[in-house]
Amino acid sequence: QVQLVESGGGLVQAGGSLRLSCGASGRSFSSYAMGWFRQAPGKEREFVATISGSGGSTYYADSVKGRFTISRDNAKNTVYLQMNSLKPEDTAVYYCAARGSSWWTSKLIHEYTNWGQGTQVTVSP
Repeated sequence: QVQLVESGGGLVQAGGSLRLSCGASGRSFSSYAMGWFRQAPGKEREFVATISGSGGSTYYADSVKGRFTISRDNAKNTVYLQMNSLKPEDTAVYYCAARGSSWWTSKLIHEYTNWGQGTQVTVSP
């Protein structure tokens, strides 16, 4: 069973940066893809970014492309989300997730089998 713990959220002004981290415990980290999702108040959870098990392939939502970067360090069992040029509309609870059944990327929420508890990101105008 994969357990995920996010960290790095907080309050930042528009235009600023934050880096989220997600540590994983359990079976071989490199055998599954990882994703970041977010959920704003009153809205459905949405896809942000995904990375393959090896880290060689990434995919982003259009809303964050060019501003966010997903990466992973398989030696440390950790995935990161570097967020630059933050906007107030980026305010949400951010969740990392593991796609336990596959090492390939996916933007589909239902394909992720394990989820962290979430970390709040608040961007002030």
